[in-house]
Amino acid sequence: MLIKKLYIGLGNGIALGLLGASLSATAQAGTVTTDGADIVVKTKGGLEVATVDKEFSFKLGGRVQADYGRFDNYYTKNGNSADAAYFRRAYLEFGGTLYRDWKYQINYDLSRNVGNDSTGYFDEGSLTYTGFNPLNLKVGRFYTDFGLEKATSSKWVTALERNLSYDVAEWINDNSGMGVQANGVVGGMAYLSGSVFSENNNDTDGDSVKRYNLRGVFAPLHESGNVLHIGAQYAYRDLKDAAVDTRIRSRMGMRGVETNGGNSAGSNGNRAVFGGSTAQQGLWTDDSVWGVEGAWAMDAFSLQAEYLRRTLKADAAQSDIKASGYYAQLAYTLTGEPRIYKLDGAKFDTIKPQNKQWGAWELFYRYDSISVEDDNVVVSTATRQVGDTEGKTHTLGVNWYANEAVKISANYIKASTDNVSNAVGDDTGSGMVMRLQYQF
Repeated sequence: MLIKKLYIGLGNGIALGLLGASLSATAQAGTVTTDGADIVVKTKGGLEVATVDKEFSFKLGGRVQADYGRFDNYYTKNGNSADAAYFRRAYLEFGGTLYRDWKYQINYDLSRNVGNDSTGYFDEGSLTYTGFNPLNLKVGRFYTDFGLEKATSSKWVTALERNLSYDVAEWINDNSGMGVQANGVVGGMAYLSGSVFSENNNDTDGDSVKRYNLRGVFAPLHESGNVLHIGAQYAYRDLKDAAVDTRIRSRMGMRGVETNGGNSAGSNGNRAVFGGSTAQQGLWTDDSVWGVEGAWAMDAFSLQAEYLRRTLKADAAQSDIKASGYYAQLAYTLTGEPRIYKLDGAKFDTIKPQNKQWGAWELFYRYDSISVEDDNVVVSTATRQVGDTEGKTHTLGVNWYANEAVKISANYIKASTDNVSNAVGDDTGSGMVMRLQYQF
């Protein structure tokens, strides 16, 4: 049998038992051979198989995030308390290496919170060529690059939901369509990326709406527990003669007011429209967003913030729409572990517990604010008054990294709004969300 290296994270007794069973099966079924390099099998954190020369590999993994939330006042249309229990994400992930220089990744969302029936529920389906070191070229379906918190995996973001400023322009981080991206680490302290994406929206000629994203980060300090991160980004799309939904709709950090993958607040969930309009032909000429991001980390403490501003230029609409958003977040790991930082991607990653019995405990606070100027709204309704709309949230949370596979989180959120409310006039609300996460 030519498989020379086989690593399986089991006790010695079990390993010997499996070895005996393997030898027995080999004697009865014939010899297993390989015409290539020797193989290494790893089972810690999913199933990974790779050749020792690193030419070929595959890894089967995934993540399950089960959420429960309870909320009231602004978060429901009638102001009464409601709750929601749902799978926020349930991904099956398959990726690896081909001929050393090709990387592939396929993530499918079994909870159906990503994608739709017509395009499939893919979180990602991409092929990346890494042979032009340090440049990587990615093709397929993936999230375009905009912002520090979006670059961080949903497994390891500090709060359960990403910041409100992304609600101001959801398209900047969307994966609905196909695209190509070039990215890489430059000079050992900078990360650059640029992409063009073909959206699932068309103009009157059937030409798809094209999206362009640029992101650059300078990180002279990029070791875990010693991070200084400064970045900027820009995104643009041409909407001339296209029918695109431009509504700015925020859940105000409470996914349970409207979600897939399980129970939500249903028809009583309040996901208000702060500005914009449903898809109508020829309303807008173009859409652009620019933003800045920053982070600093020292040992167990981290600080990060982002700001973005969007301008939606009018065509048939009477006025441009201008919107902005920002957040600031403080986090501290009580057990002393730093947040892992990766320059490739310019992002934070997990916290690895040092104490295998107690795990790692993290506390954080985040303040979010968004504002929308839409002068196309000239008549007040029960839920949307004339004038600029604003939304603010305070989020307090705790994350318990029980081990490298299990993370348990709880967030308390307090929200307030101006010129937008629920059906009974509430402009403040609060809620609690909890999550059990298992990733492999």
